[in-house]
Amino acid sequence: MKEIALKNKARTSADEIENYYIRGDKPVGVLHIFRELDAHILMKPDDFYRITYEYLEGIAVHSVRYAEFFWNPTGTIKEAGIAYPQVQDSIMQAMADAEKDFNIISRLIPSIDRQASSDDAVEMVRLVNAYRKPEVIGIGIDYNEVDRPPEMFTEAFDLANKAGLKATAHAGEFGMPWNNVQTALDTLKADRIDHGYTILDNPELTNRCVEQGITFTVVPTNSYYLRTLPPEDWAKMHPIRTMGKAGIKIHPNTDDPSFHLTNPTKCWLSMHSDFDYDLDDLKAFMINGLDGAWIDDAMRLKWKREWASEFDSLRKEYRL
Repeated sequence: MKEIALKNKARTSADEIENYYIRGDKPVGVLHIFRELDAHILMKPDDFYRITYEYLEGIAVHSVRYAEFFWNPTGTIKEAGIAYPQVQDSIMQAMADAEKDFNIISRLIPSIDRQASSDDAVEMVRLVNAYRKPEVIGIGIDYNEVDRPPEMFTEAFDLANKAGLKATAHAGEFGMPWNNVQTALDTLKADRIDHGYTILDNPELTNRCVEQGITFTVVPTNSYYLRTLPPEDWAKMHPIRTMGKAGIKIHPNTDDPSFHLTNPTKCWLSMHSDFDYDLDDLKAFMINGLDGAWIDDAMRLKWKREWASEFDSLRKEYRL
């Protein structure tokens, strides 16, 4: 970030950037960082190439072999003034180069900025449809959920659905009620849910998601719970501890790894050390990820066989 900020003559100082990468006992959220990136730091298509390539390089080291990652086009277009197809092309080139160099397959999910307007969301989906590449597999929605309920963005999701795009949604994240999870599923027609922690407040909805096999991508380092739960009881009270045990198909994720001071290995270790899931659970979470991934069934079955076999072999090798 320092190098890109310096290159683009951003207002953002080196000290400010250092502070972005520090999380105290009660960490604040990271959304302000993305606003700074949109408005002042990521100013050229090449910047998006670099961060995409380095992101994929970084997670490949942790044995990630397939990644579906998010990009919020609205801020890029409105703040940085870069056209959608220019940035998309740079990201796509980085994905292709990373696959060749690090043997990691990736797909892109343009994501609605829920703090922008519903009209902005519709415009984003129109751009996705107009310039769609095969590597763009669906849409998402993120940023601050408070006072920005899912139903505000029904038109945008309807447009994506008619175009055959998959859909996911951040819902039930910032302590927002289970209703947002239900609305994301029933109104936005989300195929899976990102976060969704407050679903546990509604046993009926929980049971429904268990029966339907809805995948929930969960984040052990989510800042909301780190700053609202007592440190001594944080892991005992975190919804992630209960979600898997309730039968919900969860899959551990890093969310924003640099700013959450985590990586895929730390994320999965946390599921064991903080939330008391065992190796059988971790293997199931791996399979959950493949069930929720937007890949074709042949690839899903192939990877399930290969990865499960490799998992079992490693477990036997290390006598775990």
